[in-house]
Amino acid sequence: MQEKMSLSNYIAVGSMLFALFFGAGNLIFPAQLGQQAGENLWPAILGFLVTGVGLPFLGVIAIGYSGSNHLQELASRVHPLYGVLFTSILYLTIGPFFAAPRTGTVAYEIGITPYVGTDAGGMPLFLFTLAFFAVTLWLSLNPAKIVDRVGKILAPGIVILLAILIAMAVFRPMGDIQPATEPYAEGAFTKGFTEGYNTMDAIAALVFAIIVVNAVKAMGMKSKKAITSATFRAGLIAILLLAVLYIGIAFIGATSVQLFGMFETGGPVLSSAATHFFGSFGTLLMSVVIILACLTTAIGLISANGEYFHSLFPKISYKAFVWIFTVFTFTIANFGLSNIITFSVPMLMLLYPLAISLLLLTFTSKLFHHSRIVYVAATTMALIIGIIDGLKALAGSLDTEFGWLVPVDEFLTANLPLYSEGLGWVLPVIAALVITGTIARLAGPDTEERPN
Repeated sequence: MQEKMSLSNYIAVGSMLFALFFGAGNLIFPAQLGQQAGENLWPAILGFLVTGVGLPFLGVIAIGYSGSNHLQELASRVHPLYGVLFTSILYLTIGPFFAAPRTGTVAYEIGITPYVGTDAGGMPLFLFTLAFFAVTLWLSLNPAKIVDRVGKILAPGIVILLAILIAMAVFRPMGDIQPATEPYAEGAFTKGFTEGYNTMDAIAALVFAIIVVNAVKAMGMKSKKAITSATFRAGLIAILLLAVLYIGIAFIGATSVQLFGMFETGGPVLSSAATHFFGSFGTLLMSVVIILACLTTAIGLISANGEYFHSLFPKISYKAFVWIFTVFTFTIANFGLSNIITFSVPMLMLLYPLAISLLLLTFTSKLFHHSRIVYVAATTMALIIGIIDGLKALAGSLDTEFGWLVPVDEFLTANLPLYSEGLGWVLPVIAALVITGTIARLAGPDTEERPN
């Protein structure tokens, strides 16, 4: 009998995935892009969609396509120890160390600060994050109901609220689209392409994909072909929702400059637009959107971390890990958004090349007979450049300078294409993959043990 899910199940899982992806950063960055890109909005948003939507989609599909039961198994194709270390660091980065605390602080700063003011002190943040992560804890303790609670309740609420605001902006534009600012005046597509990384969804996809695969398995999908097909269709629903909302939010940003001027970030763009169209109700509307978006992301991050570390340490229960990570996340959140962002950037500069390289290797693995040496060579190139980029970002965050790093940075800037754009790892990874992949293919499938 052919395995097949109903349309309602595809929509439920796709909506769940959309809600897990769609956090506050996904609201802010396209709005900021719209303001800055101006008349070059369309090539800029197209570049943004490639990385902000395309890469996360590939990340979800890669897990289903690989046949791996989890990210650690996939990363272990490089080496079993690397699989554990890479997966653990990635989970902690988009979990309790950085991304999960950011959900609470962003929700507070955009959704609550308009009501309490910027000089309210630390107590309002403490009380809000206490309530915010208490709800996160409750919804994360029973992951079997994530599809129902997240996919069927919170995600539609986000879509409806944003659709209303976007519709108002389309039918009653706030102003004319202005000329592009310098970063987008030339090479708008490339600039938009790199801005898409800021969503962090390409990394998060490798975690959220496990939730999707488990959900489709629970709905009766057993074979690799059925799981891949169901994951593809559910992922397609999620990325279409993301793409439509990104385009709409970017349009709001582009039409807001004439009325409001240029904002430093995208947050005020949306809150100002909501207030413009709906008055005080608009402010409340935007607060609800932000809080719901952040809450759904927090649920996914805490749940995924609980499941993974319970698999590493089965003597500690899933619920115990959820409690531990939620309390830790709540604590980190109260250090404030600026501190969280400052120390997350260096880690992202390290992880992004490794994560994207793993996706590339996953989809090309059959071409080089799954040879481990190809995985090792390409990952090594990504790791070397990633470490340098991460240390450079850390030095910038700390407003200091690592003396030995200066000549290395100057040499790579002068000799390595795309390095100055933060993509210096691309050509070395591709070169390593092509060279070692060709050797492995010519040598035949029996010269290397197939990775687990």
